[in-house]
Amino acid sequence: MYGMPEEIEVTAEGPLRIITLNRPDALNAVNDALHSGLADLWTRLSEDPEVRAAVLTGRGKAFSAGGDFGYLKELGEDPALRAKTIRHGRELVLGMARCRVPVISAVNGPAVGLGCTLVALSDMVYMNPAAYLADPHVQVGLVAADGGPLTWPLQISLLQAKEFALTGTRISAERAVGLGLANHVADDPFAEAVACAKKMMELPQQAVESTKRMLNIHLERAVLASLDYANAAEDLSFQTDDFRATIARLTAPKS
Repeated sequence: MYGMPEEIEVTAEGPLRIITLNRPDALNAVNDALHSGLADLWTRLSEDPEVRAAVLTGRGKAFSAGGDFGYLKELGEDPALRAKTIRHGRELVLGMARCRVPVISAVNGPAVGLGCTLVALSDMVYMNPAAYLADPHVQVGLVAADGGPLTWPLQISLLQAKEFALTGTRISAERAVGLGLANHVADDPFAEAVACAKKMMELPQQAVESTKRMLNIHLERAVLASLDYANAAEDLSFQTDDFRATIARLTAPKS
């Protein structure tokens, strides 16, 4: 549906769209196809006149394990791919911030890197008790141009945002709710997210969508304030010796 790659499954249940990150054998780690699809998805979702709400989740054990290390290695070596990916990252963030309909995340497992970003840009978040959030961009030598640091200062204290962005600390589901990075801990986050979406679809459509837009204007302005700098800094970080050394270690054949 929507011409998505196989890494993103979109199914319709009446006016509800179920969006499933679909690389379970790789813990839904982000490759080029998944990243490109996410850049395009939110505009297509907004333009579908039948849609009233969407639930976002991951297939298998993880929501998303972040960037696939092989893909990250390619980005460091291929300037054209890197330019496309950084452009797509911008489109993904702004597309999700501007998405017309409520997007509810059902975080079934770890949400790392871009997975953490998808959670941060959602309108409501249900997390499995064993799930966690983390943004380890800095740990692999990268600037998180499309990561949690773009939105966290609007959602939590600046000191906490710095701690999580600079150290990659894992944020448990319980702590995420306490901080305001998630709404609820649920044993079955997908069922709870679907139930929430159905409740929203029973409400007056214009009121729901315009209220979401009113709230997300704050989010969009915060993102735009730093996005251009973040994109340029991320491009540079892909070219550093620190990044190359880290990725070489992570992708080296296991002896």
